[in-house]
Amino acid sequence: MISTRLIVDSDFVVSDLDRRLFGTFVEHMGRCVYTGIYEPGHPTADKRGFRQDVMALSRELGATIVRYPGGNFLSGYNWEDGVGPKDQRPVRLDLAWYSKETNQFGTNEFMEWCREIGAEPMFAVNLGTRGPDEARHFLEYCNHPSGTALSDLRRQHGYEEPHDIKFWCLGNEMDGPWQICMKTADEYGRVAKETAKLMRMVDPTVQLAACGSSKHDMPTFGTWEDKVLDHCFDEVDFISLHTYFENPHNSTAEFLGNIDQTDLFIKEIVAVADSVAARKHSHKRIMLSFDEWNVWYKARTVSDKHKPGWPEAPRLIEEVYNHEDALAVGGALIVMMNNADRVKSACLAQLVNVIGPIMTEPGGPAWRQTIFYPFSQASRYARGRVLRPIIQSPTYKAKTFPEIPYLCASVLHDDASGQTAIFALNRHLTDEQEINIELRGLGDQQRLVEASELDHADMKATNTMAAPNTVVPNRNTAVQLDGHRLTARLKPGSWNVIVTTNAKPA
Repeated sequence: MISTRLIVDSDFVVSDLDRRLFGTFVEHMGRCVYTGIYEPGHPTADKRGFRQDVMALSRELGATIVRYPGGNFLSGYNWEDGVGPKDQRPVRLDLAWYSKETNQFGTNEFMEWCREIGAEPMFAVNLGTRGPDEARHFLEYCNHPSGTALSDLRRQHGYEEPHDIKFWCLGNEMDGPWQICMKTADEYGRVAKETAKLMRMVDPTVQLAACGSSKHDMPTFGTWEDKVLDHCFDEVDFISLHTYFENPHNSTAEFLGNIDQTDLFIKEIVAVADSVAARKHSHKRIMLSFDEWNVWYKARTVSDKHKPGWPEAPRLIEEVYNHEDALAVGGALIVMMNNADRVKSACLAQLVNVIGPIMTEPGGPAWRQTIFYPFSQASRYARGRVLRPIIQSPTYKAKTFPEIPYLCASVLHDDASGQTAIFALNRHLTDEQEINIELRGLGDQQRLVEASELDHADMKATNTMAAPNTVVPNRNTAVQLDGHRLTARLKPGSWNVIVTTNAKPA
């Protein structure tokens, strides 16, 4: 058994947590929309075609904001195709994923779906094949009350009240050679600036995110953010970043080093954004929107991304997640929470079927993948202020990152409820971890509310349609609380959630 120590103090605060950190992503790709969230004729479908089993799991997942409609799909999408009478909507070729798009699900359907699950919408405008004019028209259709051609068109479509969408992304991964109408940093920075100006004229209350690098190892990383923000710094609120964890060494220990690499990625982008602020003599701080992140390395063949014949809703990148993937997702959430002073929004990509925490079968059941659990638990319990964790832990060396602590942890305290939530990952794969936790300044008479662990003897264990409960959280009975001091045993390779309260029992 290894021994670790975690100390937090109520006076040492990273930031209040922005609950939009627990977002997800719905793209018109594969089976995310069609036979995912939308399947008319399914036994659970309501009159609008929304699968109620998926809705229930989406609520349980705890998604707070949902990005739509893409993704690579966005850069060839005409928003007008997805509104109005369904029998008049055109079928288009989706050049991003070589599929047929029927447009039977679009802006207004997505807004109804978001309201049903209680999530904020995050919309994106096409800056690939289109530009500022189409973006301001889209915003006018969605947000202007009435009295103009586009706002009245929305009303004719059955939506009298404006959608009041506040968060908008200015394009998607425009630095990527795979992107429809890829742009250089200067080209994109200019169009992002002008698009933002027009959109703020239509609705000055919107928040806007510019595209950052598609991944950390892009050859233009760093210089891209610098040039883009040099153009649009005054007009945008966020810069985005995307990452997908891979396991090229087929090693769990190496794979979990992606967590520390993500922390570095965040800090480097903050440094670049702040250098632009310094150059402009500005007190403004650009926040980060981590609006695409997940584990994705198994379903990466050509056939996973491209089915011949322009099919409708083909099975694309349907990653089957295992236990070690759940540990990586939990670790990523810890890193984002610990950087809550700058990471104000994040989207697990995607929600259903396509690298999703939820899987479905057409006409059949829906179930939770392993990665569902750390996300749902973090969304349920992470509220209030993120406290700065002081971690004392043995470390190991890896190719992914030079020095990796076995303990990865985040602690949040919510004054309103009196609850403190501790999220802890034991990255030692053979030894239990005895963790000693000091909760200073949070009340001397803490009570235990919840103690659970997600562990499995087989790192490759998965949840399937036939066996959906192979990897699930269980109660951790090896937790002891004495005043403000807590000790716990964490199993090897485990994700752990411990919740205490200083409130008196009712």
